[in-house]
Amino acid sequence: MTYQHQYVDGGVIDLPMGKVVCVGRNYAEHARELNNPVPTEPLLFIKPATSVVPIAEELSLIQGRGPVHYETEIALLIGQRLSGEVSDGEAQTAVIGVGLALDLTLRELQDQLKAKAHPWERAKCFDGACPLTPFYPAAEAGELSELALRLDINGEPRQQGTAAEMITPILALITHIATQFTLLPGDVVITGTPAGVGVLNAGDRLQLTIPGKLQVNTRIAG
Repeated sequence: MTYQHQYVDGGVIDLPMGKVVCVGRNYAEHARELNNPVPTEPLLFIKPATSVVPIAEELSLIQGRGPVHYETEIALLIGQRLSGEVSDGEAQTAVIGVGLALDLTLRELQDQLKAKAHPWERAKCFDGACPLTPFYPAAEAGELSELALRLDINGEPRQQGTAAEMITPILALITHIATQFTLLPGDVVITGTPAGVGVLNAGDRLQLTIPGKLQVNTRIAG
């Protein structure tokens, strides 16, 4: 089935599912909790469209490859082409939707790959590795720099963070990405995860929230 972007009211966004541009270690506390250095410029990698699944459905974890870790992130839907040097205003206009994503990670495999100085794709880009919530219109988001996120698992808070805590702020992040490779309508930018990442288990119930704007519930199959 072809993935379709969704609005929170159930409407369909008429854009193809593009690439997902991810930002590693964009919260200093998350970098420290994994004993990683804090980057001096955005650490970018890409998940393919085939990694995306709707987050509102029951989530099935990949089997036989080790523990799957969750990383909750603010997700931005791109609606206009951005390439090369662009202004903050152009970046703001290009963002047409705001939601949340889970950057699912095979952490043990990622550590093994990093130790060999190999790319992370096997640990980050498998099918189902990027569950996405529906989006609400960016015009309703207010200041992107004031966005907040929260993840509760089985009724207990696990992750909380705000865009103000990001090492590279949202608009600066988008303008930087555009200088590295073209963003196209239907692409999604996920902006880094705050501290509190951990392992997902069968039967876990997840609630992902942007306060006052978005709340999505799902569970892990099994």
